[in-house]
Amino acid sequence: MADGKKIFIVEDENRIARFLQMELEHEGFETETESNGSRAYERIIQGDFDLVLLDVMLPDMDGLTICKKVRELSDVPIIMLTARDDVNDKVQGLDIGADDYVTKPFAIPELFARMRVALRKHTAPEHSRETSNGEELKLKNLTMNIARHEVMVDDVLVELTKKEFDLLEYLIRNKRSVLTRDQILSQVWGYDYMGDTNVVDVYIRYLRAKLDDKFNEKYIHTMRGVGYVVKD
Repeated sequence: MADGKKIFIVEDENRIARFLQMELEHEGFETETESNGSRAYERIIQGDFDLVLLDVMLPDMDGLTICKKVRELSDVPIIMLTARDDVNDKVQGLDIGADDYVTKPFAIPELFARMRVALRKHTAPEHSRETSNGEELKLKNLTMNIARHEVMVDDVLVELTKKEFDLLEYLIRNKRSVLTRDQILSQVWGYDYMGDTNVVDVYIRYLRAKLDDKFNEKYIHTMRGVGYVVKD
């Protein structure tokens, strides 16, 4: 996994930063560290890092702000580190572009597993985006243009975040199949993702607010005790 990859550790607790640095370097990674949010942001956009481990609570600029600003300029993998285990906090971090969210205290094997997913996701070719050549998916009066990353209901453009778009695409590609939360989590968030399946419910709620509720149409159905399905 390491292969000389450079990891940027942004953490203001020196004990944790040093521990991460030792563990990562033991696995063959190169590392750099920073404890100040503003300086970290400048180094991320100017540096050549393969992945960023980004603490949420930082002096000068918090991790969520850094992530949001970095995403305007770079798609470097970002894993958020936080002491708060709150689903809404995690969703906010994922919505603004974080690849994953790890709650302290965490086990190093778990962190490495999440890093593998993030690194693989950013080095593997986009499975359908580069080959889709304008591919469109349809569900009732809804049309998804994969290449343009657009969703239209009748003639109305629906604004979706990247994760909402990915979730809807997965549901439509498997329409009429009941998908469990674990299936959705592994396919949309990554095979090795170890997050809380409540995240799936939160994103389904977001999609329903933007689609079912707004257009008074039932796109996403709940199969109680099992998962979710979309039907024509």
